[in-house]
Amino acid sequence: KQDRMRDFIRKRDRGELLMQKIGRLEENLLKKIKLSVSKDGFICFGDTVMLLSPDSESSVDNYTGACGNLTLAINLEEISIYSAVSLQAPCGVSAVKTIDPVGRNTFCLLSVDGSSVGEPIRFGQKFGLGTTGGFSDPMFYLASDHKSFIRFAKKSHLQQVFLTDELSYLTCWQAAFLDPQLRLEYEGSPVPANSKVIITHCHTNRSLAVPRNFWTRSYFGREYEVICHTYLDSHRVEEDKNYWVIVTANPGDNGTMIDRPDPQ
Repeated sequence: KQDRMRDFIRKRDRGELLMQKIGRLEENLLKKIKLSVSKDGFICFGDTVMLLSPDSESSVDNYTGACGNLTLAINLEEISIYSAVSLQAPCGVSAVKTIDPVGRNTFCLLSVDGSSVGEPIRFGQKFGLGTTGGFSDPMFYLASDHKSFIRFAKKSHLQQVFLTDELSYLTCWQAAFLDPQLRLEYEGSPVPANSKVIITHCHTNRSLAVPRNFWTRSYFGREYEVICHTYLDSHRVEEDKNYWVIVTANPGDNGTMIDRPDPQ
């Protein structure tokens, strides 16, 4: 008994108790993060942003309870949290109802082609999406790869999206203008912040999506599956499942541009 007590006290003093490890993980993932302010209305390399899947009429019509804005976030399975001291790669992602910027749902826009921090990201230009989950390091990168017999999204069985600790061709993304008829015209123009865009995985040419009808379980509860799949309507135009808003901070206060009331 005394040995067990000594072991317990030693682990507690070192912060090695499971309860302490989980507490630290949770503290970092839910820590408030300051988003970047867009000075000129565009997103730039080095910006800290949220990726938001905007509320849509079709989500209200088709999926009860699945309406509302959702943000892309680190998904921690309940099993893995009990064995992890910090985040481990590969790691899952999901869409969550939290629209306040915290460790688990904020991403840094990374240059993969030698562009400098502060330069605007342009439509058609490759970029990376990195997150530390609120920790100081390491950084994990949003990635995807072609579906295979062993690699697919658990619920939809479509192309999986995940976080990895290696930058490669699997972690390159690009933004496309929402209206396909104007897409070519806007190619090379700076990508506006806080506006709907399509985000496409460069290697597989499939777009980031939240179908909203597939649930996934995480340590934080029930969340939505995020996949790479281009949903096209009868006019060959992307559906709102593929819409994303790259959210920056509201320069006037501590909120985000999503909280800002529409001008009257």
